[in-house]
Amino acid sequence: MLNGELGSGKTVFMQGIAKYFDLEEEVSSPTFTIVNEYIKDEINIYHFDVYRLSDEYQFIDTIGDEYFDNGISIIEWGDIIKNILPKDTIFIDISKIDDNTRNIIIRRNV
Repeated sequence: MLNGELGSGKTVFMQGIAKYFDLEEEVSSPTFTIVNEYIKDEINIYHFDVYRLSDEYQFIDTIGDEYFDNGISIIEWGDIIKNILPKDTIFIDISKIDDNTRNIIIRRNV
């Protein structure tokens, strides 16, 4: 789950994940589609942007939580749906120090 203010680098972080998995598709924020799906060598990667959703109920009603069991889910603005995230979710908080510097804190939900 990626959290950070607008422009902090959440989508850029996702682009780094895509590069790691050798995804050839262009990675952009799914702000209006809510989820972009990427498939590489039988690995499903789901990139969510839930900024426009009000809560976890709207997520379940419009998207469902089946994605969580079927691949890697990278969720921007995940605090909005934190109550339905899997127990082993990894939280990545990105804060912008200046135009070229970010502070990244990674923690695991247990």
